Amino acid sequence: MDHRLSPELEELRRTVEEFAHDVVAPKIGDFYERHEFPYEIVREMGRMGLFGLPFPEEYGGMGGDYLALGLVLEELARVDSSVAITLEAGVSLGAMPLHLFGTEEQKRQWLPRLCAGEILGAFGLTEPDGGSDAGATRTTARLDPDTDEWVINGTKCFITNSGTDITGLVTVTAVTGHKPDGRPEISAIIVPSGTPGFTVAAPYSKVGWNASDTRELSFQDVRVPAANLLGEQGRGYAQFLRILDEGRIAIAALATGLAQGCVDESVKYAKERHAFGRPIGANQAIQFKIADMEMKAHTARLAWRDAASRLVAGEPFKKEAALAKLHSSTVAVDNARDATQIHGGYGFMNEYPVARMWRDSKILEIGEGTSEVQRMLIARELGLVG
Repeated sequence: MDHRLSPELEELRRTVEEFAHDVVAPKIGDFYERHEFPYEIVREMGRMGLFGLPFPEEYGGMGGDYLALGLVLEELARVDSSVAITLEAGVSLGAMPLHLFGTEEQKRQWLPRLCAGEILGAFGLTEPDGGSDAGATRTTARLDPDTDEWVINGTKCFITNSGTDITGLVTVTAVTGHKPDGRPEISAIIVPSGTPGFTVAAPYSKVGWNASDTRELSFQDVRVPAANLLGEQGRGYAQFLRILDEGRIAIAALATGLAQGCVDESVKYAKERHAFGRPIGANQAIQFKIADMEMKAHTARLAWRDAASRLVAGEPFKKEAALAKLHSSTVAVDNARDATQIHGGYGFMNEYPVARMWRDSKILEIGEGTSEVQRMLIARELGLVG
């Protein structure tokens, strides 16, 4: 199998690499310290077409695929994860549900602006009492026959891109009835920002990802047209599982970028930092640690690209996506810890990128399916039933 990139993909990778180093790197530290969303950087990403990468040109997209998206996410995360997760969530969770399950009218209404980065979309799945158990959704939506509107009530938490000045919509999962066996019927419904009764809380105070937007959302008798149902009624949970399978590849690419960024910063620092009369990179202990970090980043890259290639080829990829997400998130945490150690006291200072990477890495073992959930999926795909 040839893992080398085509000339077109290599050009895309190099373009985003330059953007990350020339535009993102000099500015993102200040945004991160202020816990401020980097609107100007996001607008530039929109002008570059990054939010439209995996979508058809007829909807304003670039006609690419998840492999292209993964390359972009990896290069962005080598410099900063807040910017990378803003793109990942905007594409995988904000726009992709509309592309995969939306009606033609819904696609025409929303996708062009989402692809241009003019607006951001979010996906309201997680609830305060749900966590990984997304099937335990308590948010409800009933269809009012008099007005032909969905009436939504409930709360969502940890929702990325949900409260920015350019957030245009949130797709919400809600219980719309019950199946014959008594299980809840979960559907997905589009809620435009600013809809009466839809309240966005203040940003969370987070350990990391401080330049990205994450909020709690509440819905109190929120009314939207019946036509805002996304996909078939009762298929919202299945749709969500499909979205997460693909999203895990994107998160794996992001985690790989963070892991590689830790290598980049450690190599640079090991050459510059002198102790006992010579660069610390001359010490075999440092050399071996960085070599192990590079090995981990390399294998994580192979894992997410393999999963992405299977997805693009139309082959089964659920197990490979879980493997990639599990491995790359573990590697990201490992490399961030080691990079901080290599930097010593400076690694504990926020002015150094590795401090930011250390804070940003842990969520990768939690978001879009915890490491424990990934192991459950892998075991299930291996035919193990517990």
